Amino acid sequence: MQLPVILRILGILLVVFSTSLLPPIAVSLIYSDGAFVAFFSALVITLLSGALLWGATRNHITEPRTKDGFLIVVLFWTVLGFVGALPFILGTNPHLSIPDAVFESFSGLTTTGATVLTGIDDLPKAILFYRQQLQWMGGMGIIVLAVAILPMLGIGGMQLYKAETPGPMKDAKLAPRISETAKALWYIYMTLTIACAGAYWLAGMDWFDAITHSFSTIAIGGFSTHDASIGYFDDVWIEIVAMVFMLIAGVNFALHFTAWRMMDMRTPMMYFNDPEFKMYITILGTVMVVATLFLYTNSIYDEPLEALRYAAFQTISIGTTTGFATTNFSEWPGFLPTLLIFVSFIGACAGSTGGGMKVIRFLLLYKQGLREITRLLHPQAIIPVKLGKKATPEPVLTAVWGFFALYVATFTMTLLALMLTGLDQTTAFSAVAACMNNLGPGLGEVASHYGDISDTAKWILVFAMLLGRLEIFTLLVLFTRAFWRA
Repeated sequence: MQLPVILRILGILLVVFSTSLLPPIAVSLIYSDGAFVAFFSALVITLLSGALLWGATRNHITEPRTKDGFLIVVLFWTVLGFVGALPFILGTNPHLSIPDAVFESFSGLTTTGATVLTGIDDLPKAILFYRQQLQWMGGMGIIVLAVAILPMLGIGGMQLYKAETPGPMKDAKLAPRISETAKALWYIYMTLTIACAGAYWLAGMDWFDAITHSFSTIAIGGFSTHDASIGYFDDVWIEIVAMVFMLIAGVNFALHFTAWRMMDMRTPMMYFNDPEFKMYITILGTVMVVATLFLYTNSIYDEPLEALRYAAFQTISIGTTTGFATTNFSEWPGFLPTLLIFVSFIGACAGSTGGGMKVIRFLLLYKQGLREITRLLHPQAIIPVKLGKKATPEPVLTAVWGFFALYVATFTMTLLALMLTGLDQTTAFSAVAACMNNLGPGLGEVASHYGDISDTAKWILVFAMLLGRLEIFTLLVLFTRAFWRA
């Protein structure tokens, strides 16, 4: 373990993150909302901390090893979660306790969207902007941005990229150089954000709401500048814009890159030839139909189009793990709220900004299950698991099963730990699902916000958010004896 190298890189990354506090400072000055001192103080603390770490270790210029990459990623997300809480702690509106501030910060950075805040409409503009910006930065990952910057500083980025990038097939690169890969991802991310903000503005939002909601939409985060979320606007066109961009952001960005690079008549077919994309659309479409029929036949909404409007939005929002709301879906009767929570377990596509276990893993588990059933009838048969026309390597299938087993185990332990704090089973189950899947809204006591649960429960859920954001392996590998052996 190269501790000086790790601290040097961590210092550089903190200095880079400190610049993200400049936009909220500018917003505070523009609106004179009284949040300037909190953000300026947070900037100074973050900048000095990073500079001190870098200054003490600046002579240790060595390529980080794979182990170092994992520790850097976990340390950075953890440290960043605490540093990101500073404006919430130092400010006067809101002035949050440390557990609440850390919860809000981690929720933003991990694009979970769970909040402890109420009265969001009355918060300073700088705080509102900052919450949305946290999600936007976390969506693609601060580490991926750093991968594009660190090579210019003489630090290789492949070890960080492998540790940060989600999905079962991590070694595929969009471009020959890792820095070019990171830049390609950010170009697409920026383009989608700008397009989404413009579409929101054209649909009727003011510029502030349009920009801030584009941050959380493309990040699949779910934070809003209003307590009622997207329901505040009560506008079909705004909801359509949100649904379109949530769907786009939930698709593998590598697929976006390949399709946009070609930009010809074959581009639409490239999406529909992708097995994960087809499963992604099929799952959301099926649940949307079921939800619409249920809401209409049970007279929750009198008109079929009205039932479709709310069912489609909540299905896409929950299914992609965004967490926006146009209505309180937890109050829908029957099995529907539970169905939507279960859809979030599948989540969005690998390589997207969404959470959950990822569609590709679900698809591979499904195909492998079918293979095992076939083997019962034909024990000697050699049956490959194929995605499209390509056979999936057995190590990938093994990794998917390992991920699933770890997911179930950690979910169960986290659920039991939450119930020990006094939460009922419905609340505990949905809270763990919402945080591990980086979804946000839950059921029971956490249907509206997480402010009323105990501090202990909040710390447990912060850990669950981090587990979900780093897709379990990256975090849990640090708890193994083998990792710390020389």
